[in-house]
Amino acid sequence: MKKQKGFSLIELLIVVAIILIIAAIAIPNLMRSKMAANESSAVGSIRTINTAMVTYSTAYPATGFAAGLTNLGGAAATCATSTGATSTSACLIDNVLSTGTKSGYNFTATGAGGTPAVTYTSQAVPVAIGQSGQRSFCSDQSGVIYYNLTGGACSNANTPL
Repeated sequence: MKKQKGFSLIELLIVVAIILIIAAIAIPNLMRSKMAANESSAVGSIRTINTAMVTYSTAYPATGFAAGLTNLGGAAATCATSTGATSTSACLIDNVLSTGTKSGYNFTATGAGGTPAVTYTSQAVPVAIGQSGQRSFCSDQSGVIYYNLTGGACSNANTPL
């Protein structure tokens, strides 16, 4: 009888089963890591929005805080010039964040309280709760960042970070 070369079907099935078991263990950990990274990015973006709002209100005292994220951002071509910044396109945050979606989170920022706007609120809510992030984050003119464990709407009545 000739000596067989190669692997038997049983051996190949055992190897495939081992790979599937390892994948079943690794993939949930990978998803949790990605959500944690998205949440960290969201907190950093809320901090950026806080800084940009204060800078905006200093640069444009007649307007106060910006009416929205688009006022804080600006197109790359506009921001590249030295005269590009205006009250409608201040070039204080990056273009991606000013569109309202970044790293699995939807962002909003709104100035309020009359003219000039004396208060603002900023919010970061996961695009898909449990997939892109678990918690939502928010802040206001106090600069304190709050979070909501359910991923729903957040306010300064929630837990501070």
